Amino acid sequence: MTSKESTETAPALAARSVEKQFGHVRALRGVSFEAMAGEVTALIGDNGAGKSTLIKCLSGVHRPDAGTIEVDGKPVHMSSPIEAERLGIETVYQDLALAPDLDAASNVFLGREIRKFWLLHDQPAMRRETARSFAELGVGMVQDLRVPVASFSGGQRQSVAIARAAMWAKRVILLDEPTAALGVIQTAKVLDLIRRVRDRGLAVIFISHNLPQVLEVADRIEVMRLGARVARFTSGETDVDQLIAAISGAYTNEVAA
Repeated sequence: MTSKESTETAPALAARSVEKQFGHVRALRGVSFEAMAGEVTALIGDNGAGKSTLIKCLSGVHRPDAGTIEVDGKPVHMSSPIEAERLGIETVYQDLALAPDLDAASNVFLGREIRKFWLLHDQPAMRRETARSFAELGVGMVQDLRVPVASFSGGQRQSVAIARAAMWAKRVILLDEPTAALGVIQTAKVLDLIRRVRDRGLAVIFISHNLPQVLEVADRIEVMRLGARVARFTSGETDVDQLIAAISGAYTNEVAA
């Protein structure tokens, strides 16, 4: 699906005037946000801007105090990440949530194991499915699906986590700082994987502080500041200086919430 085609349909995932407060802290102030199928939407902002709180509302960790979350244009009420997963939304947090002592296939199928005889895990079947999915996504850096992921590099672990999410997501993948602490080569491979996931028609939400990477991979960019959305850009029509201005409060535009 092209970016032009996706704009003619309802967003895969959206927030409408979402509010969230923790005690005296107003973390989200009427935030609106959209992620379209077949696009990478970057969410950027300084620490404390509200990015993490918004992502947790979109992934079922928090319930908004006001406003609505929509999936394919229809309001939904998610009270847990499990409900988000049932709606086709997968999230990859910075800690990756991988089991280090298990191999890649066991991590991909963790909690969703293929069983035989109702009890035993069918390891060969899970490895075949994992190998097929990895091949489709171009994850060639993971050579042996039988070794524990504890022996993998940071880039390999990140690829396993993203490929797992891509295998199970039906609509949306949320990626929280997926290239943090990676080297140049590993980062390039992860960014290429993000593009491949997008090209499968999924909506990808990419949270990052690395603005050159955002401009490289994102189709659209949404900027948050002090709990509100303050600007929205198409990546080909902006630059790092303008993004920094929006993050710092020196710039806003007409779509500010």
